[in-house]
Amino acid sequence: MASDYYEVLGVSRDVTAADLKKAYRRLAMKYHPDRNDGDDAAQDRFKEIQKAYEVLKDPEKRAAYDRFGEAGVSGMGGGGPQDFGDINDIFGDIFGDIFGGGRRRQRQESRRGQDLRYELDIELEDAVKGLVKEIQIPTLGACQTCNGSGSSSGEHQVCNTCGGQGQVRMQQGIFSVQQTCPNCGGSGRTIKDPCLDCNGSGQVRETRTLEVKIPAGVDTGDRIRLSGEGAAGGQGGPAGDLYVDILVQPHPLFQREGDDLFCEVPIPMTTAALGGELKVPTLDGSVILKVPAGTQSGKLFRLRGKGVQSVRSRATGDLLCRVVVETPVKLTREQKQLLEEFQALSGESGGHHPESQGWADKVKGFFDRMGL
Repeated sequence: MASDYYEVLGVSRDVTAADLKKAYRRLAMKYHPDRNDGDDAAQDRFKEIQKAYEVLKDPEKRAAYDRFGEAGVSGMGGGGPQDFGDINDIFGDIFGDIFGGGRRRQRQESRRGQDLRYELDIELEDAVKGLVKEIQIPTLGACQTCNGSGSSSGEHQVCNTCGGQGQVRMQQGIFSVQQTCPNCGGSGRTIKDPCLDCNGSGQVRETRTLEVKIPAGVDTGDRIRLSGEGAAGGQGGPAGDLYVDILVQPHPLFQREGDDLFCEVPIPMTTAALGGELKVPTLDGSVILKVPAGTQSGKLFRLRGKGVQSVRSRATGDLLCRVVVETPVKLTREQKQLLEEFQALSGESGGHHPESQGWADKVKGFFDRMGL
């Protein structure tokens, strides 16, 4: 699987251009092949870092990458292996020949296609219940004219420049420098009769329509892998994979935390004081919530099993309803008179206003301690 460019550079998706550059410089200095002679892993890491930075530093490429992954930047002069010099050739082979221990590049008869990433926006209801979603992705597909081989006749021949080795050695004074063969690009073979439709690459740009099965219970950050649905490989190589990243959209009623759902339920002042029943929504329809007399604003009620069934187990979360007591507005003269009578009858007795009395006691204690 292709690495996420942001993860490669160790930055967040909203990183600024200045912080992106700092992160790149720090990692490039750490993994530079000149500082890690003979360390193949460091050289591969350096190549990943350079590739990621070349895309993310360009606003247009970055926007395309954020939406479609590597498919969005393929052919834009960045984001693909063809757009970057081979760091092993530039550094590993030069310094290897000078100081010893150089690494020869492996000859590859074909190249595996790039893995692709697609961000899929879905509603909460669909995330909870699951669905089959049709998506369209821009990608590189196998050329139908040459069946992906890049050759009109389907035949390849050994490169006459490097003799099939993929590399050539050049003498520069007392130094012997090994470089990627400029004729075959390191593959060790060439096409005598390139396909006219794909110019010998074996790949053509296309938009593919796929059906993605979204399992019930997925959440933002979950990823679905579609094997072999990525970009086609070069010169007959296998296709990469497609990774679908799930993004669940905000819901007007519910907020999700893990497998639990939260919602706020406004209730009249009279219901909070006298008690009663409320009809509250769930993802399976409405249910009756019994509100006891004297309920305070902010009280949390738990409806067990009315949340989300986990995609990884059979456990189901709960629905937590937080009641918000509403103060009546636009009162009639009669309603105001009744409330004034209630206020007069209630007086300052703490029995009717436990929260207010408790707060008043805390304020008094605070002033006493402060000597105010």
